[in-house]
Amino acid sequence: MKVPFLDLKAHHEPLRAEINAAIAEVIDSCAFAGGPFVARFEEEFARYCGARFAVGVGSGTDALWLTLLALGVGQGDEVITVPNTFMATAEAISYTGALPVFVDVDEETYTMDAELLEQAITPRTKAIIPVHLFGQCADMDRIQEIAGRHGVPVVEDACQAHGATYKGQKAGTMGVAGCFSFYPGKNLGAFGEAGAVVTNDPDLAETIRMLRDHGQARKYVHSKIGWNARMDGIQAAVLRVKLARLDEVNARRRAHAALYRALLADCEDVILPIEAPWNMHVYHVYAVRVKDRDGVMEALAQRGVGCGIHYPIPIHLQEAYNRLGHKPGSFPVAERCARELLSLPMYPELTCEQIRYVCAELKKVVAARRGYECVA
Repeated sequence: MKVPFLDLKAHHEPLRAEINAAIAEVIDSCAFAGGPFVARFEEEFARYCGARFAVGVGSGTDALWLTLLALGVGQGDEVITVPNTFMATAEAISYTGALPVFVDVDEETYTMDAELLEQAITPRTKAIIPVHLFGQCADMDRIQEIAGRHGVPVVEDACQAHGATYKGQKAGTMGVAGCFSFYPGKNLGAFGEAGAVVTNDPDLAETIRMLRDHGQARKYVHSKIGWNARMDGIQAAVLRVKLARLDEVNARRRAHAALYRALLADCEDVILPIEAPWNMHVYHVYAVRVKDRDGVMEALAQRGVGCGIHYPIPIHLQEAYNRLGHKPGSFPVAERCARELLSLPMYPELTCEQIRYVCAELKKVVAARRGYECVA
């Protein structure tokens, strides 16, 4: 049996006719850049998240970057985030002229360790970006409490957490803003690049709208120096089709995670992801931890099981950030995750048969590496 890490074709096939019709409507109207289709998606996504406003942009990176710019973050400032995230989180900080400052993550949830946050705050700290990694929210009550005492805004990186909740509240709606990516493989994925910012702050929303469109307050009247970061109409049309099914596909992901958990519970060589009691995890990624991760991944590939790694080099050890002066050991939990995390196949169309096969083969592989048999 072959089990791909991700199967977008299987995901899109049942939606093909509806998506084709939605795209055809955009083509017929010629509303390609911004326009009514984006506006409709913004209304629907804001409503889904429980926020007053959503601003569609070109990518999740744009969402983070423009939000920081709109908050006035710039040269000489500092923004706190975590090192075990995709590069875009730090890039967005750097492109404002600010310096990314890292804090390590919790050993169980892999999200920001709130107990380490306060010691990283300085007079130059202008924002905090917790990352809701793999589909699970960070400890937002504690992060918000610390940030509030220091008067620092919290911007949620919710790029992997579409529909996740923290104590019943949707990801992206607890900080001053939430930033989302709609990269094709996400729980809510476009047919290319797209992103959005959700917020309850009308002034912040308006500033981001201007920044995404060359700083225009109205056509040819530029109040700010902005950028071309608009969402296009075709992406918005596709996202509207998929948004109507987001809760359904998230429920399937959660069911898959429950089956993985049940089948792997007796295999002590595999550390399973933990869902914090205050969270509803939406499992954008189902990442387990194993020793000899690269060897396990190679062995699974030989057995037809596709896996991924999120992320093999933490940001503080990337060559691009050598200037920050961090060394191995600076953030030990993030570094341990980088060595051990293995992302198993996770997408809504996975079958129980496929998951059983993945688990059986994973057990055989890790058992062989310890020299004893682990019953599948």
